[in-house]
Amino acid sequence: MPWRGPDRLHNLVGLPRAAFTTLGCKVNQYETQKILESFEEAGFEVVPFDAPSDVYVINTCSVTSQAGAKSRYAVRKAARTNPEAKVVVTGCEAQMALIKGDEFEGADVVVPNPEKLATLDRFLSAFPGMKPVAEVGPAPSVLSGRTRATLKVQDGCDVFCTYCSIPYTRPGMVSRPAGDVLAEARRLADEGYHEAVLTGVLIGAYGPETGSGGASFEDLVTLLAEESGLARLRISSIEMHQVTQPIIDLARDGRVVPHFHIPLQSGDDQVLADMGRRYRRDDFIDLCRRLRVEVPDVTVTTDIMVGFPTEGVEQFESTLDLCRQVRFLKAHVFRFSPRHGTPADAWGDPVSPEEKQHRAVTLAQLTDGIGREAARRFLGRTMRVLVESKTHKDGTLEGLTDNWLTVRFHGPESLKRTLQSVRLDEEANGTLYGEWVSAERANSLRMVSVN
Repeated sequence: MPWRGPDRLHNLVGLPRAAFTTLGCKVNQYETQKILESFEEAGFEVVPFDAPSDVYVINTCSVTSQAGAKSRYAVRKAARTNPEAKVVVTGCEAQMALIKGDEFEGADVVVPNPEKLATLDRFLSAFPGMKPVAEVGPAPSVLSGRTRATLKVQDGCDVFCTYCSIPYTRPGMVSRPAGDVLAEARRLADEGYHEAVLTGVLIGAYGPETGSGGASFEDLVTLLAEESGLARLRISSIEMHQVTQPIIDLARDGRVVPHFHIPLQSGDDQVLADMGRRYRRDDFIDLCRRLRVEVPDVTVTTDIMVGFPTEGVEQFESTLDLCRQVRFLKAHVFRFSPRHGTPADAWGDPVSPEEKQHRAVTLAQLTDGIGREAARRFLGRTMRVLVESKTHKDGTLEGLTDNWLTVRFHGPESLKRTLQSVRLDEEANGTLYGEWVSAERANSLRMVSVN
């Protein structure tokens, strides 16, 4: 059905509307923001995804069957919100559909992953009549106002874990030139961001052999720490064998925050071998011990899979035992699902849904309790908090410490999007509650301690 035009679906100033949503990883989040900005620059008004819109752009994920189902649900939701809108899909679930030769039901345009940042061009090529008539300048972004920015530095994966489809949906290893990353980081600092989360599909693989301009990952982080103007740099999910001594040194020296998200997937050696992972349980335990010895206040978070085809009860117990030793602050627990074209797809799915659910609940309960204990270690401390949002229930402000602790405290609205000192007084359900230490009080306390 043809587009209805400004008299039916445009807002009062005549801009066509575009809405966006993201499934999956921080790389997807970064890419969605770039697509969104291209639509803004072309003259579209960006509206929330649940609002009536002329075009809906959905950046999909295929890492699990649940992620794929959520991606397809988003397409159906867009069609219900406005049946006459055009729907554009991109991302890994869209790429998997192209690989399999399947139709992506409900999508008017399917953009391959390698062409994702050209989504606007692909859309306007298919529907040239939807191009804004006049350039009126970008509208304010619905994603603006965040305190932490995602900064993509690398794309592609060549590890080929036996359960993972990402090397098929994101083929080719590419690193952004270090100068380009630095320029974007400086722009973020100028826009008022205090923190950038460095992200990539296999971020530790960043390097000169894939287009970085001669810089290693350690070189890039050092450059950003010295010249970006950002107060905090955080490394997104990184493989354990890529947490090198120079990276540990950067965290110890405060050039990156003392928080590492290191995927575990399993705590059993045989399952790790079957998964195609490049380490064994003792390697993981030893790295976490080194981090705690060398990096003050460090915390570690992780991803863990349950129900892998070769994971039995004994292997699952090995994972529980490792979690008790490592003491993760948080763990993202997810269930195995066969992914098309992967080696594990041929092994079937022998662990029943009920057993997967049991293991997921057992593991989540264990890691949640351990995480609360880990958070309580910091009670009585005054720590730096990046204030992010106002909660709706108790009127407290909420933010994150350098080492990924969630903190709530009472204070004026003017503290949002700023770095503040908060004394941590109590813990409840994994959240720390504290008292704001104003700049004046912090100075007086320092004077008292000196005297």
